[in-house]
Amino acid sequence: MYRTLVFDMGNVLLRCCPPEQAAREGVPPDDTDLFVREVFQNLEWVQLDRGTLPLEDAIRSICARLPERLHPCVRSLLLGWWRHPLPGIPGMEDLLRELKGLDYDLYLLSNATSALHKYGPRLPGWDCFDGVLVSADHHMLKPHREIFELFFRTFGLHPGECLFIDDSPANIDGGKQAGMDGVLFLGDAGRLRRDLALRGIPVHQL
Repeated sequence: MYRTLVFDMGNVLLRCCPPEQAAREGVPPDDTDLFVREVFQNLEWVQLDRGTLPLEDAIRSICARLPERLHPCVRSLLLGWWRHPLPGIPGMEDLLRELKGLDYDLYLLSNATSALHKYGPRLPGWDCFDGVLVSADHHMLKPHREIFELFFRTFGLHPGECLFIDDSPANIDGGKQAGMDGVLFLGDAGRLRRDLALRGIPVHQL
């Protein structure tokens, strides 16, 4: 029986769309593909989430591959992304609050920089979480087994009593390798409610 539900953040609780984030930082449309590739899809982004690359070093490395006109956009994004609210996934805050009302323990396990601690209070349903583990704080990343094992130890959880909700198949598989069942989130809170009900969690169906 599940006692604990563990949530990812990006594209589970919040909509993370790199082209939209680039536009918000003032990147011209003609430069969007280049900006997204060099910022979001490159090694520095992974190293920042792992907490192994200083932020200023990441900015210098990324800017070296981009035209000077985009350098202010890189700095603005990496130094202040947490200042700009990202849109929540519709229906997820209501689901979190319903689960909390049913006395489930809720946790957040996210690949993110330590700036998440500043952004966290803006997350939909942040006050529902009993604990948060951020990858950069521990120099580990999902889907590696070590971060799941650390998560269980940190909060004194039994993997078999946890259910993990993430939008990445690799992360769900990583959780399963560590003994935690999972549900792949496909962007639809209504579908997630049905998936939870199939696992014996008595949430309302929309």
